Amino acid sequence: MLNRVILIGRVVNQPELRHTPGGSTVARFTLAVDRPMANRQGEREADFIDIAVWQRQAEVCAQYLN
Repeated sequence: MLNRVILIGRVVNQPELRHTPGGSTVARFTLAVDRPMANRQGEREADFIDIAVWQRQAEVCAQYLN
C-alpha cells in the first residue's frame, strides 16, 4: 500500500541538489504549510516540513523551485 500526501505551501529555501555515492540524485528543501485555524491569540501559524525528492523529480525541483 502506498500513502499519498498533498501539501500546499511556500518553499522556504532553494532546493539543495546532491548525488549519493550510489549515483542517485536527491534534492532537499523546506516547505512552510499554513495551519487552517488561527491560534488563541488570533495569529496564523505554519508548520515547516523537510522534503526530500529523488531521481528525476529532484532535478526538476532544483531547476524550477527557486
